Amino acid sequence: MRRIIIVSLILSVALTSVAFAQVKARDGVYFAQDPNFDPQTGWKEQMVVTVAGGRITKVNWNGVSNLGGADKKTVAAAGGYGMKKASKLGLEWNQEAATVEAYLLKTQDIAFNKIKADGTTDAISGASIHVSTFYALLNKALASAPVAKGIYKKDGWYFNEQPAFDAQTGWKDSVLVTVVNGTIVDVLWNGTSKDTTKKSKLVEALAGRYGLAKAAKDGEWNVQAAAVEAAIIKAQDPAKIAVRADGTSDAISGASIHVTAVPLAIEALKPAR
Repeated sequence: MRRIIIVSLILSVALTSVAFAQVKARDGVYFAQDPNFDPQTGWKEQMVVTVAGGRITKVNWNGVSNLGGADKKTVAAAGGYGMKKASKLGLEWNQEAATVEAYLLKTQDIAFNKIKADGTTDAISGASIHVSTFYALLNKALASAPVAKGIYKKDGWYFNEQPAFDAQTGWKDSVLVTVVNGTIVDVLWNGTSKDTTKKSKLVEALAGRYGLAKAAKDGEWNVQAAAVEAAIIKAQDPAKIAVRADGTSDAISGASIHVTAVPLAIEALKPAR
């Protein structure tokens, strides 16, 4: 009996070692995101992975939308994503995402290959969503350099928007900041219109319907917004970016527009400090 127990323990340790050995990244916090917003859903998924002691100890699968608003998990938890009614499991996206995350933490299998042609899997009970993106982003994150420790105390997705629509333009700007290991890794500046026939400011600009390109020397709104987002990521503390009384900034090359993303980001990041 004792011999059987010892053999069982040896096999258990061996199997555990094999699973853990699949994670070759050094200890640290890793981040990856889709290169573009999905043309159908408008979401761009993100992945945050923590490796400690040679194994994955935390994983956070989330997303940001080109339609504006909070992060995917927050929207789903509030019932705004709309998957629960369509899902055969009767679960919302954030619930199924948590199941996939838990499966990874248990198995440590970053080479998971039981994925069907449509991106789903039958191997993870409680998850009917497309897991192909999850594992693709997971491996992309682990293949990158770990995110350096930054100035913020709390990681997460921080959203803030103007309290009302602008009386002249009809737009209400917003910002969504992603913080990983205390470092700002992504900034999404956007806006919604009181004109419900219009999509977000970013979508309208990308489609050439916003109309700034003809009037501004620095290009369409989305082009200038990208310069502002990059400036916030570079500065890490948006309060370091000087903004003039008229709302513009000489500190950001390639942006002559009112940089509302800067003060919005300052407020959004207060809970992260």
